[in-house]
Amino acid sequence: MPSIPGPNPPGRRQQKPVTAQYLENAALYYLQRFASSSANLRRVLMGKVERSARAHGTDRAEGAALVEALIERYQRSGLLDDKAYAEAKAASLHRRGTSTRAIREKLSLKGVGGDEIAAALESVDEETPGDTELAAAVALARRRRLGPFRRTGREEHREKDMAALGRAGFGYQIARKVVDAEDPEAIRTEE
Repeated sequence: MPSIPGPNPPGRRQQKPVTAQYLENAALYYLQRFASSSANLRRVLMGKVERSARAHGTDRAEGAALVEALIERYQRSGLLDDKAYAEAKAASLHRRGTSTRAIREKLSLKGVGGDEIAAALESVDEETPGDTELAAAVALARRRRLGPFRRTGREEHREKDMAALGRAGFGYQIARKVVDAEDPEAIRTEE
């Protein structure tokens, strides 16, 4: 007869009750592994508060107050800085070939505010010589071997390459400029 799963499936650790020390340890451990915005860290910690409330009946409001106090303290000390996070994340995404529209969306999903996003995108524009969108599209094409970076079969894969750049958030003109370039160096001279 199959066993009925209890509150914790086998092999899964039981959620500990939330305390101020537990939340601090969890926050520091998370920040050691990942860069994070304030809203994203809040979301992670509130998940722990919610699981603790379900498993142990702890007070959600008290847990939320502990989370808010912790985040406020980390912001004052500089451990959490949404502006710096947004700039670093935007620069990293741009280098990987992410379009401006996709960068804006990803930062927004992480809870970064509109002002911080605008400042981060402006910083990327300042650091990128020439057309920012074109540079990102070239980076993506290089990484995914699209257009002039494709070794064989460029003509039969043209539409797929155009579609890949379109799905990544690049406009038709930029996608066409990248995919139809004779070689990678031709893209830069066409700017």
